[in-house]
Amino acid sequence: MRSVLATATGAIEKYAEEIESGSCVADFGVRCDAIYTEALETFSNKAPAAGGDASLAAVFDTKVESLEKSIDAPIRVLYMKQLLLLRDKALKRYKSSSRASETSDYEAMVAADQFFSKEAEASTRPRSDWDFATERASLQTTMNEIAQSKKRLADTRLQAAKAQQDVLQVIQMQQSQIEQLKQAAYGTASPWNVGVAYRVPDTNINLSVGHQQGRTNFQLSCVPDDSAALLGPNGFTRGVGPGNLGVSVNLSV
Repeated sequence: MRSVLATATGAIEKYAEEIESGSCVADFGVRCDAIYTEALETFSNKAPAAGGDASLAAVFDTKVESLEKSIDAPIRVLYMKQLLLLRDKALKRYKSSSRASETSDYEAMVAADQFFSKEAEASTRPRSDWDFATERASLQTTMNEIAQSKKRLADTRLQAAKAQQDVLQVIQMQQSQIEQLKQAAYGTASPWNVGVAYRVPDTNINLSVGHQQGRTNFQLSCVPDDSAALLGPNGFTRGVGPGNLGVSVNLSV
């Protein structure tokens, strides 16, 4: 029995190295079943025949059961680790598919669940009590939580955009109300904007009159004329001329 168990353990260790490295063993269930079958057949061929002796048959059955448990314990651990690897792969597939705009979260979840179920079924040893229902339920719960989190984020962004739009509407309403108050206080603004400036000859006195948005402003200032020498041989040109008169007219349509 020890030699049979040693041979089975050697085969199991090869699969353990592959799974521990992060790779899944293809058709893991069938390969595990082959280890069981080979070990039991080898043990049966080496065991002495019971020859109708009930006590020998009972001893044989006990040893067969012990051999099955000795093989099942380490290989079941590898089975659980492979299921975790498959679960992670399914989650990556879901996240990658759900990022595509043409694929809905539901379709991505269905595809990921189908992938996990197919691979987990292939990893399950036939005619055994191995089961992956718990890991599948965990995968579905995780995908639902991710989908709900994405929906909450989308709702938050939508609410933020709506709040920003509401603020802009309030600002526009306030600006409109301010314009209405201006019109009520000063009357309808004239489309004409007129400005006239006049410098008194031989002085630094500058007179300016402006009419803008229905309001007229008068301004008297004393500003030295830096260009007096350019206006004539006697300094300031007497009378009204281009040197001491400025006019500007704007029409808003």
